[in-house]
Amino acid sequence: MWKFGLLTTLALLCSLPCLASDSGHLSPIGERVDSFTLDNCYGKPVSLDDFSESNAIAIVFLGTECPLAKLYGPRLTQIQQQYSDRGIQIVGINSNKQDSLTELAAYVHRHEFGFPMLKDPGNRIADTMGAQRTPEVFLLDQDRVVRYHGRIDDQYGVGYSKERDAKPELTLAIDALLGGKAIDKPETEAVGCHIGRVKEVPPTGSVTFTKDIAPIFNTKCVNCHRDGEIAPFTLTSYDDVLGWEDTILEVIAENRMPPWYADPDHGTFANDARLTSHQRELISTWVDNGMPEGDPKDLPEPPKFVDGWQIDQPDQVVRMRDKPFSVPAEGVLDYQRFVIDPQWSEDKYIVASEARPDKRGVVHHILVYVIPPGQQRRDLRQAIAGYAPGSPPLELTDGIAVEVKAGSKLLFEMHYTPNGTTTEDLSYVGFRFTNKQNVRKRLQGRLAIDQRFEIPAGVANHTVKATYVVRQEENLISMSPHMHLRGKSFRYDIRFPDGRKDTLLNVPNYDFNWQLKYILDEPMRLPKGTRVECTAVFDNSKYNLANPDPSKPVRWGDQSFEEMMIGFMDTVPVEDDLR
Repeated sequence: MWKFGLLTTLALLCSLPCLASDSGHLSPIGERVDSFTLDNCYGKPVSLDDFSESNAIAIVFLGTECPLAKLYGPRLTQIQQQYSDRGIQIVGINSNKQDSLTELAAYVHRHEFGFPMLKDPGNRIADTMGAQRTPEVFLLDQDRVVRYHGRIDDQYGVGYSKERDAKPELTLAIDALLGGKAIDKPETEAVGCHIGRVKEVPPTGSVTFTKDIAPIFNTKCVNCHRDGEIAPFTLTSYDDVLGWEDTILEVIAENRMPPWYADPDHGTFANDARLTSHQRELISTWVDNGMPEGDPKDLPEPPKFVDGWQIDQPDQVVRMRDKPFSVPAEGVLDYQRFVIDPQWSEDKYIVASEARPDKRGVVHHILVYVIPPGQQRRDLRQAIAGYAPGSPPLELTDGIAVEVKAGSKLLFEMHYTPNGTTTEDLSYVGFRFTNKQNVRKRLQGRLAIDQRFEIPAGVANHTVKATYVVRQEENLISMSPHMHLRGKSFRYDIRFPDGRKDTLLNVPNYDFNWQLKYILDEPMRLPKGTRVECTAVFDNSKYNLANPDPSKPVRWGDQSFEEMMIGFMDTVPVEDDLR
């Protein structure tokens, strides 16, 4: 009857599904690093002894596709420039088996690194120094003794990002070292992707990539993990996967990938992205057995992805603005909003819409809202197009359409994720229309919303509730909980007029980076008088690492440092409402 593509996957760092941190390994603080020689990205040998006159050396392990390594590349160049006249030298090392010299050279050129970048074949230096992640820093004094180890700063972590006033741990350590003072915090937790090491396990066993693993990745992963999409590395071939196996196992074990946060005890959803227990076991077994490739004849046909429009040729294409928007190379970029007039002089009945990113590598989501005629603000109930990696367009059949009044304007809400390179984007949306006489029912956006709450400063569990009451019998199609950085959990409960109660959707671990639309496997009939009760819990404490400022109370607002409490729903009336 209908297909919905308003999967509002907001990921500040979709680009960060591979991130994690390490603890428990032996500290390198106080250990001396012996000299070594590696080729740089252009094949020229570079020795640690070449920097014998330097007062300190910051050895930083990096990877070409790790999101943090991309984001921190320009920052490391800034640090090199800032401290070069004080005898500080940054040296980058790439130990990933999956990164070739050609890829490394392209990475250096793209991000205009101002420091040498060396290749570590067989991860020999990484093993010697005990490096685990990218990026991971070892700050050596003039005697080549490790005095600081860990991250560059604390701006980015697993599932969170901070504004640029993050604590600059590396530069604080450099300042202390140059000043002859003790480093206050000599070791921090390195956060990033696993270094892709060469494994010594010979490939064995009956579980192979071509027969068992490729079908899983094709179904669950490559929508986003392919060339041109926003995910940080590709999973479209056997060679693509090699080097990422430790990261893959980690994000699966921690239920961070594929992104899906619904409690399985409540509701059945058509777009459930979870891996089955059997699929998890196959991947784990395959890695443990040395990742055999298998017979190429067993390799399934790769999934087909549309380069052009997924809907039929649009009747109208609307761009988000007159000129491209410049996405910076790094940092935290809040929502960008652009208002455009589509010049609709008559009521429109939309039967298909498709939002398309101009630059997929930096566009994580697009939402297109209606601003009704004569008004200045968007109608939250009318999100008429959306894009997120892997989400289908909106396509309606059987006489169902979205009605938009003449004179309406459109608001593009753009969520960008910087990827280390300044990028110009000019995204757009296409619409297909029908005549009013062809429409029987209107797709309706419904809300359970509270805009008057206040979350006290420092409180870890603050509950806000809102209710939607059904005014006419309708079918519930989907639910989309929406909060910002302090969101902790969200639940939809239902109370029928006859007294029956149930939980429609429970999201116990809400993640601002991945706000999903949960599409019911079958529409649910909601009689008149039914109450959909939404309960949101917020964490405004210092223990919420994504919290912009736990010292202040928080109220409603559009930006992510403010908060929202909305239970979005899509419904269709049971009876015809336009005939």
